[in-house]
Amino acid sequence: MTALRVGTRGSALALAQTRQVADSLAKASGLEVELITITTHGDTTTESLSQLGGTGVFTSALRDALLRGEIDVAVHSLKDLPTAEHPDIALAAVPKRADARDVLCARDGLTLETLPEGARVGTGSPRRIAQLKALRPDLDVVDIRGNIDTRLGRVFGEAEGDRRLDAIVLAAAGLGRLGRADAATEYLELADWPTAPGQGALALETRREKDASPEGRALAKALAAVNHATTRANVDAERGVLAGLEAGCAAPLGTTALIEDGLLFLTATVYKPDGTQRLTSSHATSLEGNGQAALLEAAKDASQRVVDELLASGAAELAPLGGDVPVQNPRTGDGTRGGDVR
Repeated sequence: MTALRVGTRGSALALAQTRQVADSLAKASGLEVELITITTHGDTTTESLSQLGGTGVFTSALRDALLRGEIDVAVHSLKDLPTAEHPDIALAAVPKRADARDVLCARDGLTLETLPEGARVGTGSPRRIAQLKALRPDLDVVDIRGNIDTRLGRVFGEAEGDRRLDAIVLAAAGLGRLGRADAATEYLELADWPTAPGQGALALETRREKDASPEGRALAKALAAVNHATTRANVDAERGVLAGLEAGCAAPLGTTALIEDGLLFLTATVYKPDGTQRLTSSHATSLEGNGQAALLEAAKDASQRVVDELLASGAAELAPLGGDVPVQNPRTGDGTRGGDVR
């Protein structure tokens, strides 16, 4: 390879986060880096997130380009990535995670507690809808799509009538990467408001076949350098719950994993879509041994125990689980995805 070709979606957020990754890869590999912008189905459809299903709408086009040899690395928001393993594509690196929390962006500096009765709050995420209804059933929750600037414009811009919103809920990481953290009026703490599996993290995918050229070895070294072992274990634990529950876009699921004092802690909450009920399971697993393998084994153990407990407690009767996950597509490897965008 004469230059390292890094594939990304074309949104402002995708480009911002991919440029950060590209700079790190260039520094670690010594290679020139070229960004290749690719349009995905999720960028063009007007369907709501709950209707899109678990078909990798934000990842398939990038994966196709990777398999055709048009790019060398694909960069995804990890919460968009299918959990089903792809036979020809490897999750080669997960950089250090950004802030995993959600934020409220509201007019007049309002918070969830101080929003007036009947306030219009926008989100396209079934999880966030359930969480909002659980905390504030008096709010008018509006299903929205669009990039971050479009959404913020409906709160802070000149939107009128049905376009006007009092607040929106977004991912803190996305706002931060775009330099718009000042729009947040409240950070929603993970203990009370768990977020999508993998939220705040990025995924770097490559072809599984080994490239023995000097450039290929340089890329492999760079990927190892940008991979963050703790983040990888935490998001593996969270995504293990997603996979084990077969939870697709329509399933309101929040997860939080962290490593502390030699333990991996994992908590997952499944919500009834209308927010009236929820089930939570928490488990901790000891880290036995050193290195990435030990971390990933702990993640697997914790996620399996959480999944078993949630299913035994009736999670499948509480929320839509299992029914909206397609059989893995052998071409794209698409399976379950988190469905929680931005």
